[in-house]
Amino acid sequence: MLKYSVRFLAVVALLSAAMSVPAAQLSTDARGAIPHEVQQLVVIDYRAMQNSSAAMNLRNHIMPPQLKQFDDALTRSGLNENHDVDELAFALFRTASGSDVLETVGIAQGQFDVQSIVSSFHRRKVKATIVRSNSIYPMTKTGMVLCFVDPSTMVFGDKEAVIKALDVRDGQARSMLSNGAMMSAMQSADSAPLWSILDAKGTQTVLKQLLGEAGSVTDLESVRKRLEVSWYSMEFQHGVRFGLTIETGDTFAAATVSSLLSAAVMVRKMSASDAEKAALSDTSISSSAGKLMVRFAASDAEFGSLLQSQLFRSMVH
Repeated sequence: MLKYSVRFLAVVALLSAAMSVPAAQLSTDARGAIPHEVQQLVVIDYRAMQNSSAAMNLRNHIMPPQLKQFDDALTRSGLNENHDVDELAFALFRTASGSDVLETVGIAQGQFDVQSIVSSFHRRKVKATIVRSNSIYPMTKTGMVLCFVDPSTMVFGDKEAVIKALDVRDGQARSMLSNGAMMSAMQSADSAPLWSILDAKGTQTVLKQLLGEAGSVTDLESVRKRLEVSWYSMEFQHGVRFGLTIETGDTFAAATVSSLLSAAVMVRKMSASDAEKAALSDTSISSSAGKLMVRFAASDAEFGSLLQSQLFRSMVH
């Protein structure tokens, strides 16, 4: 479940392809509805996704069922996804400190005519579940629900996850606002049109996926506890640009991870296709002041070829 959820959020990030807006930032209300034990947060520009041919090409290749379910549910719930939803955020969080049980909640930002949408629910005899002063409405018969916390912020997902987010928003549980490490990472990332932040456990999971079979268990274990937080961003303006930063707080740990990733790239090149080799050659890995930096850049044509490759499919499925 952990591996699948992290990869799902990465796929959602890839689908954003934000091209025209300067940044995708969350409001205070949106941040206040994200649980403290968040493992990964992805924020995307939904309007740009709808208007970008590159994003739709990605969508056709790797669209996960959860995103299609959300699209269908938006239409049935009376929301116009092309005009009302500006940004989407997906938070993968632990149900308790130290727990390995994970849930996902979504947050949509935009300008919503809440009164008209609620009236539409009432006309269709859709009944709300009341939690304190919050009205939770079903979006689909499969369990997805939504709740408007204000006219510009909607929380959605499985009912249990939405209720946990409302508990956080209403002060019944701690929110991400009190998670110093993740809030600091957000400040480093949220100036981008597409960005994601990961805590220590999320960073460890992503690093294992990046290393693949080339990762030495001994070397990885030596730095695992030093992985503090990470963040990445993607832009599709003037080609494709991707940047990942892993914060270790330790120069030796950052250099070790840099060496491990460099070795993983060399191993993958040995069995890669021409398109995959080109992508790997366009990837730079470096470390400085306790941070590991991975950067990738490609033209639209090069990225189009990469979409067809086995390497790409293995990273997102």
